[in-house]
Amino acid sequence: MVTALYVLNLTLALIIVNKEVPTSRGMLYPTESETREVRSLDGIWNFVRSDQNNPTQGIRDGWFNADLSKSRPTIPMPVPASYNDITTEQSLRDHVGTVWYDRKFFVPRSWSQNQRVWLRFGSVHYEAFVWINGQSAVKHEMGHLPFETEVTHILNYGAENRITVMCDNALIQTTVPQGKISEVANDGGVTIIQSYTFDFFNYAGIHRSVHLYTTPKTFIEDVEISTNLADDNSVGYVDYVISINGSAANEADNAIYAKLQLYNREGVQVANATSDAKLSGRLKVEQAKPWWPYLMHPEPGYMYELEIKLHAANAELLDVYRLSIGLRTLSWTNATFTINGKPVYFRGFGRHEDSDIRGKGLDNALMARDFNLIQWIGANAYRTSHYPYSEESMQFADKHGIMIIDECPSVDTENFNQALLSKHKSSLEQLIHRDRNHPSVVMWSIANEPRTSQTNADTYFQFVANFTRSLDRTRPVTAAIAVPHADDKAGRYLDIISFNRYNAWYSNTGRLDMVTQRVIDEAIAWNQKYDKPIIMSEYGADTLEGLHLQPAFVWSEEFQTEIFARHFKAFDALRRKKWFIGEFVWNFADFKTGQSYTRVGGNKKGVFTRARQPKAAAHLLRRRYFALARELDQCSMPEDLFTYIADVGASVKHDATDL
Repeated sequence: MVTALYVLNLTLALIIVNKEVPTSRGMLYPTESETREVRSLDGIWNFVRSDQNNPTQGIRDGWFNADLSKSRPTIPMPVPASYNDITTEQSLRDHVGTVWYDRKFFVPRSWSQNQRVWLRFGSVHYEAFVWINGQSAVKHEMGHLPFETEVTHILNYGAENRITVMCDNALIQTTVPQGKISEVANDGGVTIIQSYTFDFFNYAGIHRSVHLYTTPKTFIEDVEISTNLADDNSVGYVDYVISINGSAANEADNAIYAKLQLYNREGVQVANATSDAKLSGRLKVEQAKPWWPYLMHPEPGYMYELEIKLHAANAELLDVYRLSIGLRTLSWTNATFTINGKPVYFRGFGRHEDSDIRGKGLDNALMARDFNLIQWIGANAYRTSHYPYSEESMQFADKHGIMIIDECPSVDTENFNQALLSKHKSSLEQLIHRDRNHPSVVMWSIANEPRTSQTNADTYFQFVANFTRSLDRTRPVTAAIAVPHADDKAGRYLDIISFNRYNAWYSNTGRLDMVTQRVIDEAIAWNQKYDKPIIMSEYGADTLEGLHLQPAFVWSEEFQTEIFARHFKAFDALRRKKWFIGEFVWNFADFKTGQSYTRVGGNKKGVFTRARQPKAAAHLLRRRYFALARELDQCSMPEDLFTYIADVGASVKHDATDL
């Protein structure tokens, strides 16, 4: 009897049901207009670390009811930034649990007049609790994604206000991403240890900008855009659905409509429309300029500005919102991926939001440098490994024609259960809601290196993949898989198979003669199993900048260059099979990890250092990416791609014109 009950309980625990998840609302990026104001709360905040053994003390003692300095001594803390590397304290760098922020700000008296005020966070890691003037304002659990709330009725207008934030970086088996918390004896008693399997540092804090912004009483709450091209890409179509919020929207005698105008880069109006009663419709753009990826067209990343004006029945202007859009269409089969009808071959990186001092905090200077390096090296894409990147970086990618495989925060997913499934789906709902209007986003990645050979992986990823498609059918679904193809249970539910493999590094370490054929064989095996397009989404080797060893030896710059070359040979053989559609280096730049004897100051697989300077392999990769761009897309070559060597006759290839 006891055995039967145990088996029954175990069986029930393994059953996963496809339940609904809450749908997020609003979340348009805060921009100013004739009807909206935006104020930044970025800057230096006050900061307090809770005791690891008493993480809820601040809640019990009501630290949010007064200045934090009245409860504990505070230190200055920049926002946005990770808090871990700001001070010289090891205890803060490795802190597990809750921390507190607060600051004062003024709200003008004019904001109290006939409008609404909203508070928006770009990202807090991970669980966040927010108070305004001691009153609870909002709670949000997922890191890497924005959240907002209306604060109209809890602000002091024409007076000082206080915002207090508590964030908790603890990860457990039902959070996204997952982790484990344990208590371990130390020299002075017991310490709390956060463990996780993902290979990047668990930075925490208020990572992206904090804004206050106003809207009218009745306002444009959300806009969903989809685009298409016809007649050899000469005509573009923009389908739109507008959601509104406010009292006027609920008044039967107040018909609301929207006027839309589309402007090109030169500010010339190229299309206009008036919405139907459902606030939806279509704009037609003659002589359209499609959004093309970098190096696929002389004018990549072409963006239009869509102006939306919300009107009441008496023509009263209620709200104005503007957003940038790109005209493009995607399609895929079991062997191809095309944009605007042209086949795409992805060449790029896995990346991280990571840098010295600020950790994962938003840094516009760093972001601009990164995009300059991406273009310098000739890449046309990257994957947001292993979480959503900032909205500002998505906008940058739009304008520069860089394609993005947009990945949710699910990394090393395992121990599949009902609670985890709900949060995994919620992370995708929030991600797709935030990023669906970006032309740069060409694929959704639902996980990185999930344990897809485990029990329940089949059902779990069927639910996750189908849920993703229910939110957006205009982009394919993928996941970066690391289990062997024979053991995988998730690929059947994906549109494109991405696989990670580190030949000559984690397997057959140092054996450069065991790379090329193994890459070819594995890609073919994935394709034969699922009959779908294949991308190698990670490959590489840790490389210590300045370490030179000849013959090539692990960790040397020569070894990274050699291992890249062996992969290039495999990729060129696979490209002839057509269904192999992309190659992604791991990683764009070196990044910080948890402490480990296998990591010297972090993961060193970057082709750029953490300070964003090139290693030797970056120059090799640059020549390959531009050679591919010229072969596939007939782009011109940079003048500095090759260094002049010598004039030794026409039979020797020594510069770009000889390729």
